[in-house]
Amino acid sequence: MTAITPAPRSRVLRTNPVARMAAALVLSVAVIASLDPVSAGVALALELVVFAFLRIPARVFWLRTAPIWIAAPFAALTIALYGRTEGDVFFEFLLARVSDGSLALALATGLRVLAIGLPAVVLLIGVDPTELADGLIQRLRLPARPLVGALAGMRLITVFGQEWRSLELARRARGVADRGRVRRFAGQAYALLVMSIRRGSSLATAMEARGFGAPGVRTNARVSPWGVAEWLVIAGGAAIGALAVTASVVTGSWSPVVGG
Repeated sequence: MTAITPAPRSRVLRTNPVARMAAALVLSVAVIASLDPVSAGVALALELVVFAFLRIPARVFWLRTAPIWIAAPFAALTIALYGRTEGDVFFEFLLARVSDGSLALALATGLRVLAIGLPAVVLLIGVDPTELADGLIQRLRLPARPLVGALAGMRLITVFGQEWRSLELARRARGVADRGRVRRFAGQAYALLVMSIRRGSSLATAMEARGFGAPGVRTNARVSPWGVAEWLVIAGGAAIGALAVTASVVTGSWSPVVGG
């Protein structure tokens, strides 16, 4: 079965998925630590520079990150209308009040959403579920049984999509899907639910027959690689976070979330 994500096109996107997750996490912690536009803006600018060298196709990049670009303005708008009121008030209606303080907070919030969300999405482009499960089991020493079960479920996502299409064509061929879109959807969803339960039962039986539920220490069919490249990816995320925090402190914009 093929992977559900496109093949990565750069050395960074070929590193261990656990390293990419760690880099995004380290960077996110640095951005979350302060609620100011400088740290988030610097982090976002550096991230965009890094993204330019990852050779990600433009269509893939914009499709994957579209929810982040949409969510950031809406989050900023909400904070601008209902955020902290400080300084001059520019607009006021019922509970909404736009002021200097709410606009500054809205800018910081929008930049934070982008600075945190974009690397979390971009760095996971091209991640194969099997490689991710292997990395979590071998590198983070997470329990193998639930991860293998989750991997099997993820592998069935594309299968369910194909079965939904097959059900739709079969029902149309029998003339039971010509009218009533809502009724048709409900019937087809129920049929897919029954098929998924049957497939899940068969898959569970097959996994038990192959010893997936046996006690003891499990061996691994594949080795999850970890080397200098993985440490460099994590160091890159930490460096961007450190530069963002340093710029915020130097400019006097540092506003720690805890203890500020």
